[in-house]
Amino acid sequence: MAVNLDLGEFLRTCRASTTPEAAGVEPADAAAGRRVRGLRREEVAQLAGVSVDYYTRLEQGRHSTPSDAVVDALARVFGLDQAGRAHLADLASPARRRTRQKPPQRVRPAMRQMIASMTEHPALILGRRTDVLAANTLACALLTDWARLPARERNYTRWIFLDPDARAAFLDWPSVAADVVGTLRLYAGRNPDDTRLSELVGELTIKSPDFRTWWNSHKVHERTHGTKRMTHPAVGPITLRYEALTLPGDEDQTLFLYTADPGSPSQNNLRLLGLWAGGDRGRAGASAG
Repeated sequence: MAVNLDLGEFLRTCRASTTPEAAGVEPADAAAGRRVRGLRREEVAQLAGVSVDYYTRLEQGRHSTPSDAVVDALARVFGLDQAGRAHLADLASPARRRTRQKPPQRVRPAMRQMIASMTEHPALILGRRTDVLAANTLACALLTDWARLPARERNYTRWIFLDPDARAAFLDWPSVAADVVGTLRLYAGRNPDDTRLSELVGELTIKSPDFRTWWNSHKVHERTHGTKRMTHPAVGPITLRYEALTLPGDEDQTLFLYTADPGSPSQNNLRLLGLWAGGDRGRAGASAG
């Protein structure tokens, strides 16, 4: 019988982090107390409408392919958001088996030219496991010059956790870093046999206690849009809005485009950063692949 340890570990983490109150379970008798943190297996099974034995086998990895109805029920019990539900479905999918390694990713020349032409907005393209595939001049000035890094170090998550400049750049570094780990977890659920992902996770687990803590929490995050509060040593604070756009026809590639509110101090500082990044510092359309 195939054993799905990833599914079992995720379910145990969800159960431990879900309070009885959040799940709508009647409070236990105060004198009796509770023997476990979070929900009991019996409570999860009852709320999800399955037998205790069935749910126990799921947690033990002995039943690795629950139906969509069971996935939906468990997602409801644990209060999972859309990304969490998708991650649970990925872990439970029978198609989640060994696959051949995918070929290296390449950014199409037209897409590289497009982001290079964006002189007022930082833009970069991330691929699998948050590899940085391409970045324009302003993105290199705002974050780091990816083209100067060794090819295997051009990874956004690795930069966030191992480069001291990244920690200094984000005013909300803990939330930014936790979201990045959640994004990597989401990818891992869909690509369990990615050897380069395993190498990256192994390196960061050893070198970063923060990464290790968030990785073990099993929380997932889907990048869509949001705000980044940053500071740059050359121009000062910059607050940017970002949009994450999946590129049609380019599997696992996402364009991140950053903008500042018109007329804001952040827009002025972004323009100053563009001037600072000009001349010899400019690397328009810098390749990271």
